[in-house]
Amino acid sequence: MATQAPAAPSEAPAPAAPNVAPAVPEARYFNRELSWLAFNRRVLEEAANPHHPLLERLRFLSISASNLDEFFMVRVAGLKAHQILGVEERSADGLTTAQQLSAIEAEADRLVESQEEVWRSLRTALHENEVTVVGSEPLDAKAEAWLDSYFREQIFPVLTPQAIDPAHPFPFIPNRGFSLIFELKRGKTHIRELIMLPAGVPRFIRIPGADARYIALETLIRRRTDYLFPKYELLRQGAFRILRDSDIEIEEEAEDLVRYFSTAIKRRRRGRVVRLEIEPDMPDVLVRFVKEGLGAQNAIISESSSPGMADLSAIVEEDRPELKFPPFDPRFPERIREHGGDCFAAIREKDFLVHHPYESFEVVVEFVRQAAADPDVVAIKQTLYRAGKQSAIMRALIDAAEAGKSVTAVIELKARFDEEQNIMWANALERAGVQVVYGFVDWKTHAKVSMVIRREAKGYRTYCHFGTGNYHPVTARIYTDVSYFTADPRIGRDVAKLFNYITGYLEPKNLRQLVISPAGMRAELLRLMDAEIAAAKAGKASGLWAKLNSLVDPMVIDKLYEASQAGVPIDLVVRGICCLRPGIPGMSENISVKSIVGRFLEHARMWCFANGHALPHPQAKVYISSADWMPRNLDRRIEYMLPIENPTVHAQLLDQVMVANLIDNEQSWRLLPDGTYERLTPKPNDAFNLHEYFMSNPSLSGRGQSLKKGRRVPKLRFQRGR
Repeated sequence: MATQAPAAPSEAPAPAAPNVAPAVPEARYFNRELSWLAFNRRVLEEAANPHHPLLERLRFLSISASNLDEFFMVRVAGLKAHQILGVEERSADGLTTAQQLSAIEAEADRLVESQEEVWRSLRTALHENEVTVVGSEPLDAKAEAWLDSYFREQIFPVLTPQAIDPAHPFPFIPNRGFSLIFELKRGKTHIRELIMLPAGVPRFIRIPGADARYIALETLIRRRTDYLFPKYELLRQGAFRILRDSDIEIEEEAEDLVRYFSTAIKRRRRGRVVRLEIEPDMPDVLVRFVKEGLGAQNAIISESSSPGMADLSAIVEEDRPELKFPPFDPRFPERIREHGGDCFAAIREKDFLVHHPYESFEVVVEFVRQAAADPDVVAIKQTLYRAGKQSAIMRALIDAAEAGKSVTAVIELKARFDEEQNIMWANALERAGVQVVYGFVDWKTHAKVSMVIRREAKGYRTYCHFGTGNYHPVTARIYTDVSYFTADPRIGRDVAKLFNYITGYLEPKNLRQLVISPAGMRAELLRLMDAEIAAAKAGKASGLWAKLNSLVDPMVIDKLYEASQAGVPIDLVVRGICCLRPGIPGMSENISVKSIVGRFLEHARMWCFANGHALPHPQAKVYISSADWMPRNLDRRIEYMLPIENPTVHAQLLDQVMVANLIDNEQSWRLLPDGTYERLTPKPNDAFNLHEYFMSNPSLSGRGQSLKKGRRVPKLRFQRGR
């Protein structure tokens, strides 16, 4: 039972910063929600990027739409709940709840307009490349005959037209439900009928033929209304889609988290309607009727000619390799191959880092598989935040338990939208004999850590894996993350204390290497920044490089401002939300922020502190982490930050991974003082693409003997201010 616990070389010159410092405290921060919308616009910009293949551009459009759905289901839902309950809290930038919602609604509408504009352009380009989405236009006789047969045999049986009148109340429509509403006439009889698109039927249906022709399910239904409603005259019609509040609040008195979440998941499907998407030409009388029937008086109403663009991902699967990125096969670390595939022998020799997705996530799976099969392994402990539906890691843990090993799995039930899948895995693990632990009620266990205890000639040895990403086979192919393997006994003891903290609430004392949140990570971060401030004031070299997904925490941002004012040069790569305002004289003129959006999703977290030397330097302090610089990560999650002391891994992270992020100029956006983002434009013959570089250049620490054969890793250089 869980309980409550105590500038790149080819960048254009930066625009001139304002001449005055901000006059009010609110100007110190950007709004969190608007910063997220700005990130999603950068994702959408990739859908309009002519350098990407067509189907990949369509994928970016789908991702942008899916991201926006989740934003409304969670972030906007929370603000709406506060507004309805009369809870008034100002954001860090000084906006009231109502002001935030108003700004979000306006920006979201602009984003949807841009999505539709991109979709119209892509639809035309796809049609020119023989990938067509059919509308209401007539088709050839063969296609019409196939559609008629398909509709009658495959679609019609699963549709349920529902009359809505005093005897038939407005039906419940689930989250993300897409529906059609019709007003019909037969003689003097008027009726309204609603058809919900069945969730089990593909939204986009491929019409057989050499050319790739797709038709949306709602379009097919509209083309067959005469069959659905014989002898009725169609008067009005419209389409709409809803998003519901999908966040799950944790109640402190919950005694059984599994039972609580099983119930909460069902409640989430019936959450308050947060957003109602309607077609622009939907008659007002039907809009009012739908709004009243859904009880959506407090919902945000938006017009969209193409609701549910996230479903366009189905078309991306079309077998047209020339319209997609060239295939890429991740490498398997040569270090492990040199040891005959023995992960433990390779780790025992020395620590090494694996850079995903350029190097295969299979090495992580193999680490756990070998532990499960090795008779000398006595125990395995593993945190699991998101593992996916087809998880080789889970199967390996089950095999290990069935082989009689002691296996502990920390399953995070609060991993949003993965709760149901995690409950299923927890049940399967427990049936196999795995000791399943759910952690804390108030805190999520977000740290990605695995430890294996193995019996060897000189006693028990602990092998550890630290990840910046999840143990998830799908995201590991498209997220950039790092995996660090070590048999350092100091780290092994720290990890054992970390697991004891999660499983038994035994607060860790005297950690030698590991720093964890919420116990001490914020304090350590501020201490490291204070050291850079002191160095700068003493006239010594100073500097901070960091790669993050989000930067929100006001205390950390204020310390970064303090460091900037002391003269510390700070270069941040923040993929998503950034509430820090860079380039403001007297406050942040020494801070630059960029965001990278490209073929892969930047996800790794790493932080580099000069430590009295000009970056990059072998004596700099380098850390990897599972945490972003957000209040939730520092105050309400179990996270880790780990110093990297192995010289080869240190050089790989600092001189390769971090520098490559800083000098990328093909997929990068610079954050300007006013909160807008400006895409970097490479100078002639000076383009550098981070993702293409690492797809072409093998890792440093995993290359083993190949480094001694003259196959050196190219030297990257970052010069600030260019």
